[in-house]
Parts: sequence; C-alpha cells; structure tokens
Amino acid sequence: MRTLEALEKFRIKGETTKGSRIVSVDALRGFDMFWIMGGEVIFKSLDNIFHSPATHFINTQLDHVEWLGFRFYDIIMPLFVWLAGVSIPFAFPRRLGQTNSKAALWPHILKRFLILWILGMAVQGNLLTYDFSEFKFYSNTLQSIAAGYLIASVLVLYTGVRWQLVATLGLMLVYWIIMLIPVPGASAGLYNPQENMALFIDKFILGKFQDGTTYTWILSSLNFGATTMLGVFAGYLLKSDSGGLQKVWKLAVFGIVLIILARIWHPFHPIIKHIWTGSFVLFAGGICFLALALFYLVVDVWKYQRPVKAFVIIGANSIVAYTAWHLFDFGLVAEVFTRGMQTRAGDWYGFIRAVGAFLVIFLILRYMYRNKIFVKV
Repeated sequence: MRTLEALEKFRIKGETTKGSRIVSVDALRGFDMFWIMGGEVIFKSLDNIFHSPATHFINTQLDHVEWLGFRFYDIIMPLFVWLAGVSIPFAFPRRLGQTNSKAALWPHILKRFLILWILGMAVQGNLLTYDFSEFKFYSNTLQSIAAGYLIASVLVLYTGVRWQLVATLGLMLVYWIIMLIPVPGASAGLYNPQENMALFIDKFILGKFQDGTTYTWILSSLNFGATTMLGVFAGYLLKSDSGGLQKVWKLAVFGIVLIILARIWHPFHPIIKHIWTGSFVLFAGGICFLALALFYLVVDVWKYQRPVKAFVIIGANSIVAYTAWHLFDFGLVAEVFTRGMQTRAGDWYGFIRAVGAFLVIFLILRYMYRNKIFVKV
C-alpha cells in the first residue's frame, strides 16, 4: 500500500529520481533487439556445427512455441511492447513540463502511433508492394506497440495509478469474457489455432487484409495495452524514491507474483502468444519484470556497464535496428567479405555469415551512437 501511495504521489507531481540515466533500460532493450537482429540466427547455427543436446535445446528455445506454452523466443515481442511502457513515465512528465498541457501531448502521441503503424506495414504488411490488394493492415510487432502505447497514453494522462491498475486488469478480463463467447458455427470458449473468437474477429473485420496466420491483433489490442501498462508500472517503480536494491526486490517480487498468477489462470485461460491471452500477458510480464530487475541490479546498482555497452548501442536506436533488419538483407553485405570462406569453413559458414550480418548492422548503429544520431519515434 505504501508503494502504491508513493507511486500515486509521484505520478501526480511528476517527480523524478535524482541521478544519472537508467542505463539498464537501454541495455535490456538492446538485449531484446540483439535476438531480433541476428542473435537468433547466430545461436541456431551452432546446432549445425556441434549437433549436441545443448545446441539442440538452444535451437528449440529460439523457435516460437507452436501454440500452447512458452519458450525463450516468445519473450522477445512482449519485452519490446513492455519496454515501450517503461519509457512512458520518463517521457510524459518531461513533455508535460515543457507544455503544461495534456492536450499538447496528443500530436506527439498520434504521430508516434502513425509512424509505428506505417513502419509495421512496411516491415510485414506488404506496404512496399504498392499493391492495395496485397496489404495486411494489422500484422506486426510495431503495430502492437502502437496500439498498446495509445491505450497506455490515455490511462496515464487521465487516470491515477489505482485506476490504471483497475483498467489493466479490466482489459484482460474483457478479453477473457469475449473469448468465452461462442464462435459462430462452433462452441464457446475455444482456444484452437483455427477456431477462437480472437481469430474470428480478425477475419470478420480485416477480411482479405487479415495476415493469414493464427496470430491475432484486433481483440489482442486490449492485452497489448495491458502489457504496455505493466511496463508503465515498472517505470513508476524505477522513478520512485526507493533505494537501488529496494527497486530490484520490488521488480523481482512483482515478476514472481505475475508468473504465479499466470500459472493459476492458465488452466482456464491458456498461455498462448499467438492470440496474446491474459495469462500470457501476466506470464510474459513477470519475466520482463525479472529481466529488468537483473539488468538494473548489474548495470545501475553494481555499475557493471562496460559489459553491456553493445546492448546499449543497439537499444539507443532500437526502431532503426528492427526496421532495417527486416527491410534489408545484411547477410548479402556480409557475403562480400565471407563468401570466399564457404568452401573452407564447412558447417561453420552459416555461423560466420550470421555473425557477419550482425556486425554490418551493429557497426551502423555504433556509428550512429558515437555521432549522437538517435532516431526517435
């Protein structure tokens, strides 16, 4: 209760934590992006070399679970969405201090929403085919961030922390209730890949512009908002007056509680990433809290910042990294320098090419970082 009262006081007054920038947030964002921009390919290629139980396990964990359950790679997207929420308590008070008007924030909020939406269509929605019939209007991680950010913006600007907690729970419960409605032509409460209310809504509203997968977006937007709000609460904790180790323990406890709640809910409302169920929100959110607790302890409390410098560089331009990696084949650039090794390297060539592709984009990001070029959305 004291923590909630402190956060409420902080939110209203816009108080900030004294001290340097919280580097762990950038580092965690960069860690997340590392797997998207080549880390997955690098580590999966090891199984082609060693064919061991350990590399097979790594290979399995770097694939999404087919439907029910959770693997390591299933945290990548929710962590990206969650971190967008963590930044809100830092960004909004600063912008409110500049304008002292909530209404003045909306051009920025809507601009960010539209840019993320368009970039999402460019990455995964066939926008660059310039063929309207090929467009997929809602099908990408950046668009889930846009939806979650918009929902969280409304809640943070116009409600107190208590109501934000109630609203976050409400988003997940409304989603759950809708999922209990019978799918036309089938029974109620289905959670099958091809038969569930979330997928029915997507197909009904998007029609031929639905992405053709078992991933869902429209109803799932409620829980994208919930995931973002969990990040907002983590941001509040980071900006509170608690000491460094206290913040670590609070983040860790929140994470453990969320994971326990997710496991309790799972038999009734399964953990499924494809349709972003409420139990998935809680389970993934719990892991996100634990990850931030670890990064915050190592990077901002113990001050071991040099080992994570590469992650910080990536995290400083995460949208650029994500978009560029999906729009351009950096492996082709790497092949200019590595193609001659193919006949000599044997099974190692896939690893060499993957590392080369990562280094190409990393060097671009490093140049941007050293020259203070930060693309903000």
